[in-house]
Amino acid sequence: MNISITFRQMEGTEAMKTHAHDKVSKLQKFLRQAMTAHVTLAVEGLDHVADVRIQSGSNTFHANERRTDMYASLDMVIDKLERQIQAAKGASVAKKHGGMSAGEFAIEVERESQRGTRG
Repeated sequence: MNISITFRQMEGTEAMKTHAHDKVSKLQKFLRQAMTAHVTLAVEGLDHVADVRIQSGSNTFHANERRTDMYASLDMVIDKLERQIQAAKGASVAKKHGGMSAGEFAIEVERESQRGTRG
């Protein structure tokens, strides 16, 4: 697992590096192969932007988030990546078992996530 963290237009603190590294490294448990992650944390005006790109085998996942708090941005972008990884993994399993197509699976995952947020 290789995680690189870049700070733009801000001073990188050890606490922020540790938080970013811990959050991104938890995504490895969802992936079958070792991952390489590039995390870019930036300040643009009043917004704190977290941009993460993960590569694992032939899969590439990318997400970014813009919030007023850097920790919130990072947490939200990790949630997005986790959903992307879960959807890709489910689509791959469904394809192998002759189940739903990737589009059908994505719709089903979205329905389940909406039911979970309402309840």
